[in-house]
Amino acid sequence: MAFETMTSRKEPSVKEARIFSLVLIPILGQYVVTLEEVGGQRLIPIWIGVSEGNAIGLKLQGEALPRPMTHDLMVNLLGQLGAKVERIVVADLKEGTYYAVIEVATDGKRYSVDSRPSDAMALAVRMNAPIFVDDKVWKKCPVIMKPITDEEVEKFKRELQSLRPEDFFKGLAEGEGKAAP
Repeated sequence: MAFETMTSRKEPSVKEARIFSLVLIPILGQYVVTLEEVGGQRLIPIWIGVSEGNAIGLKLQGEALPRPMTHDLMVNLLGQLGAKVERIVVADLKEGTYYAVIEVATDGKRYSVDSRPSDAMALAVRMNAPIFVDDKVWKKCPVIMKPITDEEVEKFKRELQSLRPEDFFKGLAEGEGKAAP
């Protein structure tokens, strides 16, 4: 359901995450946002569009534009309605596509709104809302362990430049659980 009231919400098993990196892949015309498991070592790269990547990047860099962009408009609308984004959850991974939910509270009611992860993250960084990843996504996603050194981080970013979304999920059908380099 695209929009539902959460009355007796069954809490999924989720782990908090934060944005680890945001990398532009010019040749593909896409960004890769990498989420890092808080208190853990796993990373999840998610391919997103240029507009959403720019929206996330501008906010992370503290840039302010003279007029509101789409995600800023969403923040303004929610604020005028007295709504608060409690959190976003990367809720599922199906056939190489991630799905997210924005959890909103207003007037004593809670709502769950279907979203693309990129839009949910762009909203989360604007509203200081926490990001969570459902355990089933961690299990379905190929395992990438967090780099330790700055050199490993740079190597990871370089490897992302040549990695296409379909390369990342190659081998999942066989249940390998490791990302293709």
